[in-house]
Amino acid sequence: MELHEHLDEVKDSATFLSFARALAAAGTNDDGWENTTIEAFLDGAISWAEDSDFGLSQGIAPSNPWRQFAAFLYCGKIYE
Repeated sequence: MELHEHLDEVKDSATFLSFARALAAAGTNDDGWENTTIEAFLDGAISWAEDSDFGLSQGIAPSNPWRQFAAFLYCGKIYE
């Protein structure tokens, strides 16, 4: 399963942890990592959260905070 597919499945603590494990397994050797330091990772995640109102402008339901936080972590990987 691709990382974005794990992200799409997040709905509770168990599926969040499954996503987090998949993100960890991707490691920084994955070509999709834009942010390879903890500072850059968190800066990307925070920028995404501010720009998207924590995903609300992208259709992430506020009733699913597990999905919002998973997206926060995912965007730490890809958002510049």
